[in-house]
Formats: sequence, structure tokens, C-alpha cells
Amino acid sequence: MPKKICVFCASSNSKDSIIVKETRKIGKIIASNNMTLVYGGAKIGLMGLIAKEVLKYNGKVIGVIPDILSKKEIINTDITKLYRVKNMHERKKKMYDLSQIFIALPGGIGTLEELSEIITWKSLNIKKTSIHLMNLNGFYDPLINQFHKMNDNKFLYFDIFKEIIIHDNTNTLEKYLK
Repeated sequence: MPKKICVFCASSNSKDSIIVKETRKIGKIIASNNMTLVYGGAKIGLMGLIAKEVLKYNGKVIGVIPDILSKKEIINTDITKLYRVKNMHERKKKMYDLSQIFIALPGGIGTLEELSEIITWKSLNIKKTSIHLMNLNGFYDPLINQFHKMNDNKFLYFDIFKEIIIHDNTNTLEKYLK
């Protein structure tokens, strides 16, 4: 059974060409390895870009979009399967239930919130998974520093650096997805 890879990312476009290039590469890696992308269901921003890239290489894409975001102009109807759910909580739950592996690309508050929740689930043994933080062009350096500060202050009861795998580019990612 092919793996389903959940990707958290922005519904807006990045100004950073490295982030755009690496997002495309991840889409190609997912499709080329006969995996399925699970994502937020939008056709805009990095979300739309990665979905388009997976489809370009004949991969499968599952989108999960809540009613509050289901404006016709942002829903990606050109994907393999689209789930419409009532709210953001159901969206995350559906994405988490469908997926075996998680990748966080650069994004905003929603991406950060999704990443935080799946790290918490893993640390509490709710979900056994691998979590990959794509620190493209140093985007997540401040967050990684914050993780160190949380650890130094004993606010974490687990070693967060054992819960996530940090990548500076896609070169090291592919081996973890197989």
C-alpha cells in the first residue's frame, strides 16, 4: 500500500525562489516514489504548487478543506480526491488519520499550528510517525532556536530533536520517505 505523505504549507505564494524550487522537488519526490500527497485542498499558494507538481508527475493528491475555506475559487477540484469537512479541527484530524509521514514546508500560523499539534501527538504516542521540518533557506531557524530555548528552560518533557527531522533541502528527505 503506497504511503500517504501529509504536507503542511502556506496557502500563499513565497517570494523566496529556493522555497518554491524545493516545494516543486518534494512534489516530484512524492509522485516518483508512488506516494500520495495529503494536503489542505487549496489550489493557491504553496499548497496549489505542490499539488500541481504531484499531479504533473502522475501522482495522487488528496485534499481536505473545511467549509469555512470552501470558496469555489480556492478549492482544488483537479485532484484525485477531495474531502470537505465542517471545520479546521476535522480537517487536521482527517489529514492526520490519512497520513503516515508529515512534512512541514515554510508557511504561516496555520502551518505552525499543524506542525505543533502533530509533534504533540507523536510525543504523547497518539500517532507513530516521522515528522520532517523543511528549514529551507533558514526559514525555520528562529523556531529551531525557540525549541532550544524551551528545552533549556525545561518546558519540554521530551527531546523535540528526536521527534522531528530537520532538513535544509530535499537532498536528505527522499531516503526518509521510502
